[in-house]
Amino acid sequence: MALPQDVSPLNSELMDTLFRTDHEDWIPQENDPERAFMKVLFTGSESGVWVCKFRWLKGYTAPQHKHLSSSHTFILSGKLQVRDGTLNAGDYVYEPDGMLHGETKAMEDTEYLFICTGPVIFYDDDKFTGYINWETLRQAKETYYAQKEAAE
Repeated sequence: MALPQDVSPLNSELMDTLFRTDHEDWIPQENDPERAFMKVLFTGSESGVWVCKFRWLKGYTAPQHKHLSSSHTFILSGKLQVRDGTLNAGDYVYEPDGMLHGETKAMEDTEYLFICTGPVIFYDDDKFTGYINWETLRQAKETYYAQKEAAE
């Protein structure tokens, strides 16, 4: 039986995106390059979505921040202290737009997958201190690999 409508794509150039994480370097994070690392898996300029695999060594503390979009977190290994709870390996968390966080601390070496639909802003008691979004992540990745290539 034929489908009731044509489902072929309008754009014949559409392709899956495959990212082999084991072939990529852990990029040190600017705020603590000795204990915080990331692999930028996807940055979507058309949607603002970005996906990272983070690796935080025990004791790393991410600064307080606010989500300006929703996010999904899946803990692959380790343990994070978030607000008044603990996230363990296998835990999944959905955070809606507007979610506030105090500091987030790695209680042990931790890896997690983070999918975010827009920017996250960082702040201290009286000012904004920075933000992260698809553009800053793409730039960080490009800068890291350009510097690595120049050093070789």
